[in-house]
Amino acid sequence: MDNIFKGLGVALITPFCKDGSVDFSSLSSLTDSLITDGIDFLCVLGSTAETPCLSGDERRRVKDCVVEAAGRRVPILLGMGSNDSAALANEIKNFDFRGVDGILSVVPYYNKPSQQGMYEHFKLVASAAGDRRVVLYNVPGRTSVNMQAATTLRLAQECDNIVAIKEASGSLAQIDTIIHNAPEGFDVLSGDDALAVELIGMGSCGVISVVGNAIPRTFAKMVRTALSGDKVAAETADSELRELYRLLFADGNPAGIKALLAAKGRINNVLRLPLTPATEETQTALAAFTDIC
Repeated sequence: MDNIFKGLGVALITPFCKDGSVDFSSLSSLTDSLITDGIDFLCVLGSTAETPCLSGDERRRVKDCVVEAAGRRVPILLGMGSNDSAALANEIKNFDFRGVDGILSVVPYYNKPSQQGMYEHFKLVASAAGDRRVVLYNVPGRTSVNMQAATTLRLAQECDNIVAIKEASGSLAQIDTIIHNAPEGFDVLSGDDALAVELIGMGSCGVISVVGNAIPRTFAKMVRTALSGDKVAAETADSELRELYRLLFADGNPAGIKALLAAKGRINNVLRLPLTPATEETQTALAAFTDIC
């Protein structure tokens, strides 16, 4: 099965109204503008979307809102992860996937499974997904465990519908091992904005980006420049965004990206506890980047 999630994917935020309810109007508007501004695919209900703090009904409505606003113009990757393997498999089997092109599934968190446990978990996910594409998500900073290259490659080789991995381990050696030993048709996506250009240079097919929520045109151009092989131009563009990358994660994600989008007048600067808005210092510094298109 081929991987259709390439180039610039945006890890979409969930906007909230001032009363804390989901702001579906802003979500629809943001979805439309991101596609108009040239992104390649959308990642819905990932970490950046504050998904753990959304109810089941809200998650379904967010998915439906994005699907409607996207209008099949770009592929949609839907976050579906859990540390309860059986419950996740059951949810996947019974989910309404209309308008959705694939699943992004994170390494089980909190339980701290072994490599064999991760392997069996994702084998179950792949089986439950049937003919739907699955993208693995390795993010040790959130899950407390790292899925090793050997486990990723084992899954890539054995499960035809596991088509890619979003790698956010930060280990260049591990990512390089995956890229250069993966079976044909299996891709690596950067899970870190700050490593996107470097990983593309190593052979990755793109990035699932946080900063893309706010500067889709600028980031899409940089990603495509890197994918075209123009290393010097891509690295120059990347260097100009280094301070922005730092600020976006200074107070955690999605506090930074929501502060920047609020400064651009796109959303309310509202998060759900236990997350809180970026500090005033960070917000002031981020406001300097609002003129980037």
